Amino acid sequence: MATYVKYERFIEALVNEEVDVFGTTDTFKAVIHSDAPTVATDDELADLTQITGTGYTAGGEDIANDATRTGGTVTMTTADTVVWTATAANWDPGRYVSIHDDTATTDILMCSFDYGGNFTVGNGETFTLDFGANLATFA
Repeated sequence: MATYVKYERFIEALVNEEVDVFGTTDTFKAVIHSDAPTVATDDELADLTQITGTGYTAGGEDIANDATRTGGTVTMTTADTVVWTATAANWDPGRYVSIHDDTATTDILMCSFDYGGNFTVGNGETFTLDFGANLATFA
């Protein structure tokens, strides 16, 4: 199972209203990358080295984010499973998936998932993200 880690700058961006997790104005995307996140200093998509390969779109795939509030707790959800398919050749090895706010001017990083080791998606194979019921909870 992948390990969830939040980027520290994201919490500041959330409090400063730079990001909208409710999905009414901001689109969040998932990217695959090879370099380990430095959560204290990485704060934008440009800080990461995304994989390359036919079928992978630099900048990532929309996770169809939404959120609900109950009392003082906001739960961020995703409506869709994200599926990538390698075509024409194998993709570069990846190890991490990070979520970023694609609407923010600097593509603010939200969180990262460490898969614990490098993985390669072979030609014709798929890589699927399924966040389950909730991506994150803010209380």
